[in-house]
Amino acid sequence: MAIEVVVFDIGETLVDETSAWERAAAAAGVPAFTVMGILGGLAARGEHHSRVWELLGVARPAAEFAAADFYPDAEPCLERLRGTYRVGAVGNTSVETEELLRPLVDFVGSSAGWGVEKPAQAFFERLAREAGAEPAKIAYVGDRVDNDVEPALAAGMVAVHIRRGPWGYLHEAPGGALRIRSLDELPSVLP
Repeated sequence: MAIEVVVFDIGETLVDETSAWERAAAAAGVPAFTVMGILGGLAARGEHHSRVWELLGVARPAAEFAAADFYPDAEPCLERLRGTYRVGAVGNTSVETEELLRPLVDFVGSSAGWGVEKPAQAFFERLAREAGAEPAKIAYVGDRVDNDVEPALAAGMVAVHIRRGPWGYLHEAPGGALRIRSLDELPSVLP
């Protein structure tokens, strides 16, 4: 069955989170290296990244993504795909992140706006409704196997694992998932 809709995770798929984490560390008054080290440890242990603030004993600061945070291959890939597919961007993000992405894609969504987080199947069911297509016609692209790839496969979607960001390198994509190292590769691997 041919893909009609391509949907992207946001953090570490379209957006390099480095600057956002550095801004959050500065706002919390914690060295960026400390935040990054704890974050890496949490990723390696399979724990939720938000625990970093609990472990540091500080309130979670607001750290939104900015236009300068996009990976260099993100916007060109979105532009290239929009002529052929319906394109979306949805992830475990704030509603404010939706506004950053809205001009670049056909639809957006966020865990904050939807009231459900990945990897819950309810998130992927909502994604399919927003996409307006049956799951088999949707490709979901993400860096995390646990939050993106496995739940997309379980929902009947084509899962694409992009190997970047901490989780992208720590996780190995299961059989049945497509694998890429750059969004430049994406158009050529889509069925």
